[in-house]
Amino acid sequence: MTTQFKHILVGVDDSPDALLAFKYAIHQASQDHAELDIVSVLENQAINVYQALTKDFIHGKREELERHIQGYAHQAIAAGVHPVHTIVVEGEPGEAIVGDVIPQIHPDLLIVGSRAKKGVSRHFGSQAAYMAKYAPISVLVVR
Repeated sequence: MTTQFKHILVGVDDSPDALLAFKYAIHQASQDHAELDIVSVLENQAINVYQALTKDFIHGKREELERHIQGYAHQAIAAGVHPVHTIVVEGEPGEAIVGDVIPQIHPDLLIVGSRAKKGVSRHFGSQAAYMAKYAPISVLVVR
């Protein structure tokens, strides 16, 4: 018996592992005719104290990230996945996804890459492990 998912959440950050996770999420969503949510996390740790005090800087970074993940959404739509939604949250990736995103959108599968591209979550292995341990849903870690 195979599981069919109805609502898939995928984390993206442009790392090679996250790009593989995204491709897998498109495949799975297409196969299952599932809804796809694409999440990216604006990490506060990657912003210095002076930047954090400048609301325009954070607002600009968030808008830049929101525009960037629209590219992922267009790829998913072009592959025949629908509906597709994008989400940008702030904070530590594992905690933000498990504590904020999952309870709000109620997916039944989370797909993430094992390593991140930059910043503190370059050690995304620990973030992926956190999500696999604490997420109340199935988690697929891709590398």
